[in-house]
Amino acid sequence: MEQRFIDIIQLIKQSRNQAIKAVNTELINLYWNVGAYIKQKLSVAEWGDKTVDELANFIQKNNPELKGFNRRGLYRMIQFYETYANLPFVAPVVRQMQNSDKQYDMIVSPVETQLDFQPQDIKNTILVQLSWTNHMIIFSRCKTEEEREFYLRLSIHERYSKRELERQISAGYFERTMIGNTKRSALPIEIHNEVQNIFKDSYVFDFLNLPEPHSENELQKGLILQMKNFILELGKDFLFIGEEYKIQVGNSDFYVDLLFYHRGLQCLVAFELKADKFKPEHLGQLNFYLEALDRDVKKANENPSIGILLCKDKDSEVVEYALSRSLSPTMVAEYQMQLPDKKLLQQKLHELFSDNISEA
Repeated sequence: MEQRFIDIIQLIKQSRNQAIKAVNTELINLYWNVGAYIKQKLSVAEWGDKTVDELANFIQKNNPELKGFNRRGLYRMIQFYETYANLPFVAPVVRQMQNSDKQYDMIVSPVETQLDFQPQDIKNTILVQLSWTNHMIIFSRCKTEEEREFYLRLSIHERYSKRELERQISAGYFERTMIGNTKRSALPIEIHNEVQNIFKDSYVFDFLNLPEPHSENELQKGLILQMKNFILELGKDFLFIGEEYKIQVGNSDFYVDLLFYHRGLQCLVAFELKADKFKPEHLGQLNFYLEALDRDVKKANENPSIGILLCKDKDSEVVEYALSRSLSPTMVAEYQMQLPDKKLLQQKLHELFSDNISEA
């Protein structure tokens, strides 16, 4: 393609993307108001389930071109409204509209008030930044407000497709992140706040299908071949630089298993792979790599490199002891080859928070 036409192509793509976003914004705003309207009618016993069925049939009969407004679709819109109406990032909008309704009631007759519904404008909230499909996945599969908001913000940031979002919920991304955050007291304080929710305590590589036992070389090659799924598990701000990345110190050559760059943290991230249980001596090798990266590879405008020691298994107490005097921004995480049991993760998370409350 000739270079002189590139700008036109970019303009077309940009406008098309903006049009798609505008349509999605209007659609989410519409579904919110339909849900709010029906919820209001049901709350005052003006409508019942039978009325909702009649509405769905009426729409299908008189406006068959309107898709998604069957009985199931209407109740999903009600659920959408109920799920988010009281959350902190939406509630102010709802309260504002309710106050407007009260002022409106003062200048109209009681009969007019009963007949009128004041639409709520949620176009300035983050709800409109997510597709309706992903919204349905979140409010149907997530059990708590914290979990729903977590996946809502994560999906927007990572631009998850339907398949990617479903995979992360099944993999217990929320529970693993929360559990991991409670175990990071051993991290150097200067990076602790920045890495929250970026690096996890454990990673799930169910997409590899590696035999047990497997070697570090098999693990490395598997992750390279499945790089798209690997980055989905890590986070889409990770940019892959290379495998067996060569660093030279003196007259000797050394090789970092996997080297990434993180756009948000603006730093190099070195992964060292271990197909066995964590040992304290593993940290010495990784810290050496970080020092070499910072001296010879890191650019002046970038932050200090971060090291991730990825092990098959680890003893948390041994890890804490090993990290307690480490001056390098290094973390130890474990990986597993199968999707975790979400119920067990939820139970473990509940126990951790219960222990923290008891200690407080």
